[in-house]
Amino acid sequence: MTKSVPPRRLSEDALSDLLARQRFGTLASVRRSGHPHLTTMLYGWDAPARTLRFSSTDDRAKVAHLRANPHASLHVQGEDVWSFAVAEGEAEVSAPTTVPGDAVGRELLAMFPPDLRPADENAFFAQLVAERRVVVRLRVTRLYGTALDIEG
Repeated sequence: MTKSVPPRRLSEDALSDLLARQRFGTLASVRRSGHPHLTTMLYGWDAPARTLRFSSTDDRAKVAHLRANPHASLHVQGEDVWSFAVAEGEAEVSAPTTVPGDAVGRELLAMFPPDLRPADENAFFAQLVAERRVVVRLRVTRLYGTALDIEG
């Protein structure tokens, strides 16, 4: 008979490290009906501020959901299917960027790692305005997750 291995609860530091290593997660917002709305999102994790940042357009369903009900969660997969992190909190949605290089546009630019920043920032800022981009900031109040240590 094989020994059952229980999941191991991840520490706050391990959860924060997992959020920092990954770039994509599943954002859950709440629809008017109370059902979850799930969408895959590219995100940036600011560990000291305990804030996740996402770029979206002003016309997306998730943006409308978060403006109506700011409760949200982000699920991030670990290195294997048995490990994960979940960040819960309340989201705020910025106004759309309206002037190339405004504060919202600069916040969106700052979400890119230096080596992935656009070569032509002016064109980037103009594109953000044309797309009516917003910043979604998820202020994380709770982190949880587990790992399952299975020997191969």
